[in-house]
Amino acid sequence: MNKYQIPYTNACIRAFGKRFNLPAKEAFLYLHRYKGIAFLIDFYDIEHLQSIEDAVDDLIVCCNNNGGYLV
Repeated sequence: MNKYQIPYTNACIRAFGKRFNLPAKEAFLYLHRYKGIAFLIDFYDIEHLQSIEDAVDDLIVCCNNNGGYLV
C-alpha cells in the first residue's frame, strides 16, 4: 500500500456517501460489506487514474454484483 492509497480510498468513500446521501461511516460500512473497499484496494492501480465519479460508478457495479442494493 502506498501513501496515496488511503486518502484516495477515503475520497471515494466520501464521494460514494455524497452520491447516496449517506454519512461517511455508513458509506464505509456499506462498501465494506459489499466488497467495495476490497475492490478499491485490489484495483487501485487502475482506479486512481480515473475520476472519482468514475470510481463511484465502478463501486456501484461492484457492490451490486456482491448483493448490494443501492442504485
